[in-house]
Amino acid sequence: MATKATKTTKAKKKKVQSRLVGTGRAYIQATFNNTIVTLTDANGNVLGWASAGMVGFKGPKKATPYAASKVVERALEMVAPYGLKEVSVFVKGIGGGRESAIRGLNMQGLNVTSIKDMTPLPHNGCRPPKRRRV
Repeated sequence: MATKATKTTKAKKKKVQSRLVGTGRAYIQATFNNTIVTLTDANGNVLGWASAGMVGFKGPKKATPYAASKVVERALEMVAPYGLKEVSVFVKGIGGGRESAIRGLNMQGLNVTSIKDMTPLPHNGCRPPKRRRV
């Protein structure tokens, strides 16, 4: 019986080329419970994101300004290979991390070109509940 020698070939891994992105967008969602920062390119394709829970904060500490600044640091670590230099900031929500997240972007060396508030506001709100009869 003759055995056939088989060649084992290893699959070549493709090198992931990180494209350089000079300008992008930063979306900050600041709620009463958490702060989420998403960094995208100019078209809106996500490059990296971070949240307060991801950084290690739990419970009510997630909505603090300090947590928001740490979230920005983590998000910028993720997008470091892309070479992001300037961002337009879009803020949504009324949490405590709004201002400090924007300041954190500026302190980390990013050039903030514009800031837009995208917090949803009700035009007339929901219908109120019926009056209570006692």
